[in-house]
Amino acid sequence: MTCHVVMFPGQGVQRRGMGADLFDRFPETVAAADEVLGYSIRDLCLENDDGRLSLTAFAQPAVYVVNALALQAHRETAPSPHVAIGHSLGEYNALHAAGVFDFAEGLQLVKARARATACVSGAMLAVVGLSRQQVEDVLNTTGRAEVHIANFNSARQLVLSGPAGEIDAVRPALELAGARLTQRLRVSGPFHSPHMAPAAEQFEPAVRAASLGVPAIPVVANLTARPHRAASMRSALVQHLTSPVLWKQSMEWLWQEYEGPKGSAAEQDGGSREALHITELGSGKVLMRLMRHLRTEYMTGTI
Repeated sequence: MTCHVVMFPGQGVQRRGMGADLFDRFPETVAAADEVLGYSIRDLCLENDDGRLSLTAFAQPAVYVVNALALQAHRETAPSPHVAIGHSLGEYNALHAAGVFDFAEGLQLVKARARATACVSGAMLAVVGLSRQQVEDVLNTTGRAEVHIANFNSARQLVLSGPAGEIDAVRPALELAGARLTQRLRVSGPFHSPHMAPAAEQFEPAVRAASLGVPAIPVVANLTARPHRAASMRSALVQHLTSPVLWKQSMEWLWQEYEGPKGSAAEQDGGSREALHITELGSGKVLMRLMRHLRTEYMTGTI
C-alpha cells in the first residue's frame, strides 16, 4: 500500500513569476483570492511591483495562494492524499488540503497572520554544519540570549531568529565554531521565536473567530511533530508563531509511523509497512532537497 503525502513550503520561497502556469487554469480561485486580499494576486506574483513580495504582508498570502493552486492542479491527476504537512506558513495549506477550512477561509487567516507578523521586525539566519548543541553553546558563550533556534530543519541545518543586530553579531562566532554556511533568510521578522508574542496576541482573535473543521486526513503539526487534534488546533495555531518548527522531528515521525521503526522486521526483510510517496506542491523544491538530507540522516543515525 502506498501512503500519499502532500507537502507545502512556507515564506521564503516567494519569487517573481511564481504561479505563472496556474493562474489561467483556475480563474475562480484567483478571483476569490483577489476578493479576500483586495488586490490582484496574479499581478503581485508575476510583476512584483515595488518589490512587494519581499514584504511579509504580501509574501505570506502569495505563497499560500500559489500552494493552493498547485494543490488544485495536483488533485486533477493524482490520488487523494492520505497525509498533509507544511513548513511554517505551509501548514495552512496542509490544513486546507485536509478540509479544515476552505480556500477563502484559509486565506483570511493567512491575511490576518501576515498583518500581525509584519508588525514585529527582526531577522532569521540559516546555519548549516553545526549541531543543535554546538549552536546552543555558541549562543550561551556569546551571551546572545535574544537569539533563538526557530527551525529544526535537519540535524545540521538550523534556523535562528532574533533582532537583526543580534543575528548579525552572532554570525562570526558561528562560523568560527565550524558552520559551513550562515545565510540570512528572505524574511523581515524573528519568526517562530518568543519575539513574536505581540503578533500571536494580535492574531489570536482571527483564529478564535475562524470556522475550523475536523481534519479529514492527518496534518502533522510543526508545533508537536504529531498530527493536529481538533480540540487543540486553535491554540496550536497561535503557539505556532512563537514556537520552533520541528521539521526534522515531523519527517521522522512520518517515516516511523508509516514505514515502521528502523531495524523492524519489515525493514530487515527488505520491505516496509507502507511505501511513502511525498509530493511537494508550490514554488520550487526546497523541501524535497531538504528531505533527501533528512532521509540520509535518519537512515544512518546522523546527529
